[in-house]
Amino acid sequence: MKKYLTWIAIAFLIFFVAYRPSAAANLVKSIGSVLLDMANGVGDFFNGLVS
Repeated sequence: MKKYLTWIAIAFLIFFVAYRPSAAANLVKSIGSVLLDMANGVGDFFNGLVS
């Protein structure tokens, strides 16, 4: 079952990038922004512990 879901997700990703490239780019940009904000938050937390 997991194997089929993985292939479905990959097919959807290829379809999404092929037919909606600007939306796919915005999605990746948003995910990158969220990950960067999370990393900055963790860094601020550890700086607060050390200070």
